[in-house]
Amino acid sequence: MSATPDRSGAPTGADRAGRRPLARHGTQRTPGPWAQLMKFLAIGLAVVLVSGVSVAAYAAFNLASSFADGSVDLKGQEAVPPDIGEIEGGVNLFLAGTDACEPEYAAYFGDRCTGSDATGELNDVNMLVHISDNPRRVTVVSFPRDLMVPIPACTDPGGNETPAMRKQPLNSAYSNGGEAGLACVVSTISELSGQEIPFAAKITWGGVIEITNAIGGVEVCIENGIKDPHTGIDWEAGNRTIAGVEALQFLRTRYGVGNGGDLGRISNQQQYMSRLARKLVSDEVLSNPATLYSLASTAVENVTPSKTLTNPVTLMQIALAVKNVPFEEIVFLQYPVLEDPDDPNKVVPDYDAADQLWAALEANQPLIISGETSQGEGVVVVEPETPAAPAPTEAAPAPGETAAPSETPAPGVTLPSSIAGQTAAQETCTNGNVSQ
Repeated sequence: MSATPDRSGAPTGADRAGRRPLARHGTQRTPGPWAQLMKFLAIGLAVVLVSGVSVAAYAAFNLASSFADGSVDLKGQEAVPPDIGEIEGGVNLFLAGTDACEPEYAAYFGDRCTGSDATGELNDVNMLVHISDNPRRVTVVSFPRDLMVPIPACTDPGGNETPAMRKQPLNSAYSNGGEAGLACVVSTISELSGQEIPFAAKITWGGVIEITNAIGGVEVCIENGIKDPHTGIDWEAGNRTIAGVEALQFLRTRYGVGNGGDLGRISNQQQYMSRLARKLVSDEVLSNPATLYSLASTAVENVTPSKTLTNPVTLMQIALAVKNVPFEEIVFLQYPVLEDPDDPNKVVPDYDAADQLWAALEANQPLIISGETSQGEGVVVVEPETPAAPAPTEAAPAPGETAAPSETPAPGVTLPSSIAGQTAAQETCTNGNVSQ
């Protein structure tokens, strides 16, 4: 499918070379005890939502436990309630990434933030994070920005209602919702998927810059070079550690990967999230209190949560629910689509395949991806350097004996081949547009 123009602008040379991201708020207040506690627990939100990789939300529990070290018992102190446990049942969380031209960062984005639509804000990244009930598994479903869907009527905090629309690009839901932008996007995805979504958060371009700086960058793999004037990328093939503006450029590029479409960009973003998962649980981050605190503090400043996510106990319960999920059970999927018959530059839902996806999540068995790792040719799979050893050959049964039955295949649900994706355990590399 052909690509539609992005609302993007390449950073200027001077900005790329020398400008550092500014803090989001010009005036800083001394945080009180409640704000400090929120910063400790916000790591759960930062990891569960911002990275889209819930396994490392263990950090929330780890930080809260450290906060209690060295505490003092008081005379007459009553026993506290029993320890909180995991959040009950399955949980759905939604993350929107928006292209707001915040004044602190606008200079990085050239024409996008100086043109006539500079005051607009689109939800260009849309991810539904599903945490299953026991056994716990995590599935992250990415919805293309160019997906044509019905957008329901939305009511803002002042009681003003925006009209419902039969068929609009998904990335217009935030702006169409007015002051109820995030709620409108959640309603749109909920109606499309049939999933109840009680938790949500939004992060802007500036938030991505700050959070990737807080974790010290992520090393990504580039199979072929990337050259994309829309985002200012001109990178050679090889491994590259990206943070700040470079991380945002990498996550936004579409013309520089695969066939230049949004589906290839989603695969590229999933490669980043998979490698981010490994970075977050490494000693470099998980065992580094300074880095964890920096990440938690940055999340508080740069993530806009739904009111349902402002309770620190809720964050802790979510963290406990996902802290032991293995990489093999963290799956990144692309919502299945078909070409829009009215516009070859857009896509429409593949409802039949999507129904099978939601049924698979309801069954809560391992997901078996039968389709490609990437639609839009955005990534290539990294094959293991050392081939696996051949399985031992079973001896033939002696005369008169019956052969032992073969092992029963592991349970699982095979997804339709139209659903592309990968697990966090799988390594992929960006398929750039510059051959080596």
